[in-house]
Amino acid sequence: MAQIHEIKAESRKDEGKGASRRLRRASYVPAVVYGAGQPAQSIQIEHNTILLAAKHEWFFSSVLDLNVDGKVQKVLVRDWQKHPFKQQMMHMDFLRIDENHAIRVNVPLHFLNQEKSAAAKTSGVVISHNLTEVEVSCLPKDLPEHIELDLADLKPGDIVHLSQLKLPKGVEIVALHLGADHDTTVVTANTVKEEVEEAPAAEGGAAEAAPAAAAPAKDAKK
Repeated sequence: MAQIHEIKAESRKDEGKGASRRLRRASYVPAVVYGAGQPAQSIQIEHNTILLAAKHEWFFSSVLDLNVDGKVQKVLVRDWQKHPFKQQMMHMDFLRIDENHAIRVNVPLHFLNQEKSAAAKTSGVVISHNLTEVEVSCLPKDLPEHIELDLADLKPGDIVHLSQLKLPKGVEIVALHLGADHDTTVVTANTVKEEVEEAPAAEGGAAEAAPAAAAPAKDAKK
């Protein structure tokens, strides 16, 4: 079972752009909680709380315990807005979830033991991570914080597809329900061949060949 992550927040009544600006000046992030058949709720969260949480990948891919005024709601981060150049979160949206219904979430991939593989130890082989996350479907209680892919046995020329990922119990990859054409490549170990350029012809070579070819014609007139 995934670790529990709690985010503390407070309800707010003031809404609008002016109210949001005042909250940001006071080091708060304006946010909204919606979904699960309940009315949308405006909340505010201390900016440092969000800033620290956002440094972890679980913040964007895990079920969170959002504690609003002491009442806990199960939510997912659904949208966020960051300042164009400042280290500042401007706004957040949280989606309430029903623990008895499956959810769809993008979960990060963790690549293990790549440096120990034959592919990594072979000169001229380039290992490419074509995907860094994958969309899964599962009940909230089964949602993994990440999915591990062990590359210890990766050899030159190998290709790893979505269908080869080892998933926790109760977790499914959404794309694989769409057919074999959606069994996307996750990792490739391609051998790169170096192209050898032909050496340019020596200067004067063509000029020396021309007189040699013309010599027989000159002798024929004699």
